[in-house]
Amino acid sequence: MNNFGARDIIDILLVGFVMYQLYNLVRKSGTTTIFKGIIAFLIIWILISHVFQMRLMGSILDTLVSVGLIVIIILFQDEIRRFLMSLGSNNTFRLIARFFGAKDPKKNTNLYVTPIVLACMNMARTYTGALIVIEREMSLGMYEQTGEIINADITTRLIENIFFKNSPLHDGAMIISKDKIKAAGCILPVSQDPNIPKQFGLRHRAGLGLSQETDAQVIIVSEERGKISFMQGGHIYPNITAEKLQELINEPLIKNENTAKKEKKRWKE
Repeated sequence: MNNFGARDIIDILLVGFVMYQLYNLVRKSGTTTIFKGIIAFLIIWILISHVFQMRLMGSILDTLVSVGLIVIIILFQDEIRRFLMSLGSNNTFRLIARFFGAKDPKKNTNLYVTPIVLACMNMARTYTGALIVIEREMSLGMYEQTGEIINADITTRLIENIFFKNSPLHDGAMIISKDKIKAAGCILPVSQDPNIPKQFGLRHRAGLGLSQETDAQVIIVSEERGKISFMQGGHIYPNITAEKLQELINEPLIKNENTAKKEKKRWKE
């Protein structure tokens, strides 16, 4: 106990931080029960093998633990990929740079916010469905390749023309990156979250799926209801106004989860 120092405190804090991040990942993907089962199994293994030192049962559990890593990788392959993508994002390096005193350059988002908001207002008024993705720190290059590369300037008319009902690209997602419309007609991962309201269709499920896997901002215009929804970090802001949409786009990160939870009550409206 005398050897317990600052290094041990940092070690405990790091383990707690990693466990908290892992729990957030599995919570968003709907695999919380499996995660809790693994934690319970590890606690039982520690008690039997190291605390009570039961040799026979301990040897059996030791064997299961040795092959358990492969099982965990198979079960949580999507969550592990998501965690590594988040770790390799530009945001991680920006935090490191800020730790060493470097200034964080602010992006000028005013160049594309207004055309997007105006296009969403017009499409909502005419009940035109749309799925718009705004890239943040994590690259969306793998999703861009599933659609048609455009690499055009962001204008309200171009956005509306792409999502026009007779357009060949209106069913897919539009990806905006670095003040450019990079691609359209893109395919996104569909969320398997069972808590999504039934009135939300495939566009909402695809938007939520991408927001769970990346830090991208997703805007959806409902073709059936003519409503605008915003998604980021696995949170849904349904039936928002143009002013609220502009505010959310300009916000770099969703910081208040309590606000997001309150928004869920509006899903059934």
